[in-house]
Parts: sequence; C-alpha cells; structure tokens
Amino acid sequence: MSNDKRRVVVTGMGCISPVGLDVKTAWENLISGKNGIGQITYFDATDYKAKVAAEVKDFNPRDYMERADVLKSDRYTQFGIAAAAEAVDDSGILGKVEPERFAVYLGSGIGGIKTHGDEMQKFLERGARRVSPYFIPMMIPNMAAGMLAIRYDCQGPAMPSVTACASGSNAIGEALRLIRHGYADAAIAGGTEAPIVPIAVAGFGNMQALAPVSDPDEASLPFDARRQGFVIGEGAAILILEEMEHAISRGAKIYGEVTGYGSTCDAYHITAPRPDAKGGAAAMAEALAESEYTDDDAVYLNAHGTGTPMNDKVETLAVKKSLGEDAARRAYISSTKSMTGHMLGAAGAIEAIVCLKALETGIIPPTINLKVPDPECDLNYVPNEAINANITLALSNSLGFGGHNACLAFRKV
Repeated sequence: MSNDKRRVVVTGMGCISPVGLDVKTAWENLISGKNGIGQITYFDATDYKAKVAAEVKDFNPRDYMERADVLKSDRYTQFGIAAAAEAVDDSGILGKVEPERFAVYLGSGIGGIKTHGDEMQKFLERGARRVSPYFIPMMIPNMAAGMLAIRYDCQGPAMPSVTACASGSNAIGEALRLIRHGYADAAIAGGTEAPIVPIAVAGFGNMQALAPVSDPDEASLPFDARRQGFVIGEGAAILILEEMEHAISRGAKIYGEVTGYGSTCDAYHITAPRPDAKGGAAAMAEALAESEYTDDDAVYLNAHGTGTPMNDKVETLAVKKSLGEDAARRAYISSTKSMTGHMLGAAGAIEAIVCLKALETGIIPPTINLKVPDPECDLNYVPNEAINANITLALSNSLGFGGHNACLAFRKV
C-alpha cells in the first residue's frame, strides 16, 4: 500500500515517570506545575557534583511482572514493561492484530547501567565466578524490546533505538515509518531509562552536564539565564501506534495522529550541538513538511529544553529557522523537563504523550521556575503557569549526544 494511504494514529499510552506512575497522574501533575525533582535517595551523593535527580517514587516491579522476570531484568526494562502494560491495556490491541504484523521499537540511551555497575562491583570484590549469568541479558539495551516482544507475542520487528537523548523519539519515528510503509499494522513504541546510579551520575557530573545545585527548584531551569545543566531523570513512556484504518475498523479510541517525523545528525561534535542549529532545524522542517504545516496552524512545541547553556539557545535558533521568526514568536513552547528532569532515552516518549494530551485538552503545560529569561532565549516558553490554547499541531524535539536530532509531529484526527 502506498505511503500516502497508510496514516498512523496513537491508540494507547502509558508511562512511569517522576511525576506519576500512569498517564492521568503524570499529566495532572505536569499541568499543575509539580516539580518531580528532589534530593538523590538511591545512594549517598555527598561527594558528587550533582545532588538532585528526578527519581521515580513508589515503583514496585512486582505490580507488573512475575518475580522470576523481575530477578533477571534491569530496572530500565522493568520501567518499560510497566509503561507498556498501561499502554497495551489502554489500547485494547491484544488479539486485534496478527502477531507477525505487531512490532516493538523501544529506545534506551544507556540500557542496563545499574546492572553493569552492580556486577562490576561484585566482580572486583568477589571475583569472576560471582558475576550473575544474567549480567549480559540484563545489561544490553535491546532486552527491554525483546522482553516486550515475548510478553505480547510481537513477531514483527523488535528493535532498540540507541541515539542517546533522542532514543525515544527515534523509536516512535521509526515505528511510524514501519507502519506507513506497510511492514506492520501496529507497534509498541517509546523509550525507557534508569540511569540514576553512582557511575552514571559521576560520569555526567564530571563532564559538567548536570546542574551542580542542591535546591530542586533551582536545578532544572530551561531557557533561564541561571541554568547550569540538566537534572538526570528516569522512567518510561510507551505509545501504541496503529494504522488508522486498522484502528477505526476495531473501534479503537484514537488520541491523535503522528503526522510527521524528522531525523538528522549534526555531524559536528560528540556532545555539543552545532552552533548554527542546522541539524535541529532540518529535523523540525522535515516533520513540519510531512504534517503539511501552514502559517494558519497554532503550534505547540515541547522543547528538548534541557537547561544546559548551549542546548537552549541553539534550540531557540532552530525553532526560528524552521518556523520562521514570526511563527516562532506565535508558537507556544515549554520544557516539561523543568518538572520531570531529563529522562534521557525516555524523554522523547514522555514528551510525545504531553503533546497528545495538549492537543486533546487544549492545555499547555508550563516551564516551571523560569524567573530570569535569557535574552538569547526570547520566545514564548509558557513560564510557570499552564495556559489554555486551541492548538492544531504539536511538535516534540529531542536532541542527543552524537548530534542526533529528532522531531515528532502530531495532529488531532
């Protein structure tokens, strides 16, 4: 079937996040401006540059998995399975799609880094024979996708997306293309990450990526002149993508349509964004073109908005280049990382859910703690309070180490 006849919609959503263990709770907390950032509790962070993180609270993997599966899976996989359980149940997709036409595309920037740290410590202290036989399958970044495929009998492609902070968005975008081009009828797509462990916090902190502050309300400050880095977060978010006619034929609830996807690489630097924003702007332009964007559209952009000095001003430039100066100033822009922290490979997926909820409800979540606007970040970032807006197009940007740029676009159906 030709590409222009296979439209792709979202029929289910699920999340595990620092602001809630389901979509309803997370959304209510985001639009109320609740900060999910707090002091690190998983280990003693006294000697670390970063003191705060966006931890997932009150998560029990046994609520979603059998004990045997919990014991042989990393926390990042457990988050992914839990978010998928909500999304799959929400969609009613099981039994309504042929296993060979059901895919999994799941992003994770780091994979099982907790397992890696735990087993390395065991190896150094107790010797090679004490390393778990499950070490490798627990650590590798494809295993969350693999376990989801086993759980839901997804016999189509089951692929990880590993593009750092763009992983979740790339997973959704590549699943979109898979369905558009006729290789699947439905897909479990999103991202998952569990990086709040000593070795990761030390590594990110020592490269000066994390905000070196102790006050949770002074830590994640996207587009604010006081910003000093991002706050590490964790969690997972899953969308059920489905070919539109397939969804309509079974009477599925449709949250919105995935209308555009852009994917580029800066080809510039391993961590820094390209200063002229060429790659980010190109990814946005591609998503906008696929969505048949016009100047009449009312646009909401969930920005990558990490709160690092370089990202925010370069992303602002990318928005201006892709939309045009006038349209960029009319757009509503916010960074929900001000509340969730940076969920790395899961960030693009949770932010895709935010876009769909903004389209559904007409509510734009705020960028909290934005008190000192940066003159180089001079657009409408919806500071501190949610607003109502009748938007017609929602975009989500994700920009990852390695120069990976991804943009997703959504419309109402």
